[in-house]
Amino acid sequence: QVQLVESGGGLVQAGGSLRLSCAASGIIFSINAMGWYRQAPGKQRELVATITSGTSANYADSVKGRFTISRDNAKNMVYLQMNNLKPEDTMVYYCNAAGVRDAWYGRPRDYWGQGTQVTVSS
Repeated sequence: QVQLVESGGGLVQAGGSLRLSCAASGIIFSINAMGWYRQAPGKQRELVATITSGTSANYADSVKGRFTISRDNAKNMVYLQMNNLKPEDTMVYYCNAAGVRDAWYGRPRDYWGQGTQVTVSS
């Protein structure tokens, strides 16, 4: 199976920065796109940013200019640099891998990480 593990979350003051990392492990042949999503208690999960294997990135309007997504295809890792954090960024952040081709399934599949908490104090 394929597993995604996030790291880098924590507690920061408004205006501070954090860098999230996500590592995909398993017998992986390729990953079409990787991304970050976030969710607050009692709220729907929302897209933060995605990036393709060709490094084409897309961002939610709420994080444009503040967050930067990047990936290392050779290591099957994706990162999210978060700058100028705001209290409204306080959520659990989830790593996503879409279109994963691995040794276990015959068709591409999507995987999710367990999430990492980001808390921004005012």
